[in-house]
Amino acid sequence: MKVIVLIPAAGLGTRMAPPRPGKRKTKQFTDLDGTPILIHTLRKFAAVAAVAEIYIALRPEEMPEFRSRLDKETDIMRKHVELVEGGEHRQKSVGNALAAILASADDIVLVHDAVRPFVSQETIREVIQAARKYGAAIAGMPAVDTVKQVERTAQGALITSTIPRERVVMAQTPQGFHYGILKRRSTRRLPMVLLVRTRHRWLSGPAAKSP
Repeated sequence: MKVIVLIPAAGLGTRMAPPRPGKRKTKQFTDLDGTPILIHTLRKFAAVAAVAEIYIALRPEEMPEFRSRLDKETDIMRKHVELVEGGEHRQKSVGNALAAILASADDIVLVHDAVRPFVSQETIREVIQAARKYGAAIAGMPAVDTVKQVERTAQGALITSTIPRERVVMAQTPQGFHYGILKRRSTRRLPMVLLVRTRHRWLSGPAAKSP
């Protein structure tokens, strides 16, 4: 049973800071301490022994430059790394990467956002273990902010209730799946196990749908 990582990295990053006119650099290529965020993310997965292959979905025009940068990363390149053409949306990029891999039904596929470089190796390993056991899993964090339920109106959003924080979890990545399950079903309708990191331990339980 091998572990394959899919990194959709073809987005323009408009939620963080869209590229300025005439600039090609998107958020996944923004430098963090002198190194592109995407490289930081890849290093985290390359450091996990169980990970065998990494597929990165990129915009076609960004592939040559990124390949040159990637070739300098000895630790990452010890894994089997492939660049595939991404799409305009995350779902399309994941689909393209998924179509490029060769895997058995019980192999584990992790999907992780390119601009989440602070994921821990512990989290990656826990999601792998949970996906092996349950078929699908996702990391999460307890909510710390007050969450309001609202009703949208022409005048704005009207608060209708306060949702107890203990009933809210902030979904993170990676998401982990058996390859056979991921190929058969839309992940938006896929029952998953949610792993929530508390201060001292991981808690697990069923999540109704994946995000």
